[in-house]
Amino acid sequence: MHFITHPEVVIDPGVPVPRWVLSPRGIARMRALAALPEMASLASIWASTEAKAIEGAGILAARLGLPVHVHPGLGENDRSATGYLPEAEFQQVADAFFAQPETSIRGWERAIDAQSRIAAAITDVLSAAPPGPVAVIAHGGVGALLRAHLSRAPIARSWDQPQPGCRFTAQPGEPPSAWIPLPPA
Repeated sequence: MHFITHPEVVIDPGVPVPRWVLSPRGIARMRALAALPEMASLASIWASTEAKAIEGAGILAARLGLPVHVHPGLGENDRSATGYLPEAEFQQVADAFFAQPETSIRGWERAIDAQSRIAAAITDVLSAAPPGPVAVIAHGGVGALLRAHLSRAPIARSWDQPQPGCRFTAQPGEPPSAWIPLPPA
């Protein structure tokens, strides 16, 4: 499995976060990823229900002539209680989200619940996918939670991606790879 986080988006405080789209740089980075040789063997492509993930999956799928499958369990941790937060405030709340996984921080979905949801969604996806490599295009927060889960480690911010637009690979029963940044635009 290739778990891919969407790259840069158009940040618009007037638009609900799940409806944000990829920025021109984010689109270019997804196109560069789609051109990598290791993407050519993908058998299926899955995305969360958020616009930026579907758009990223569509770029990859178009290159390979594959459909995009959507699974609601692949969504980012539910942050609708706060909506858009300025970057510095967002980072503080995200730090608390990872540091206190059994607590709802400012109404956000609890980290342990988001982790259970993403792990179950990945199980569903892998069960439903045809044989062959699978790509999942989703989000950094749940990617960090999934990496911790696959590593059988406690939830911590240290599992988070180093920048927007990264990926890791995982094989059943093995720990995930390190985060790999998507190609530059």
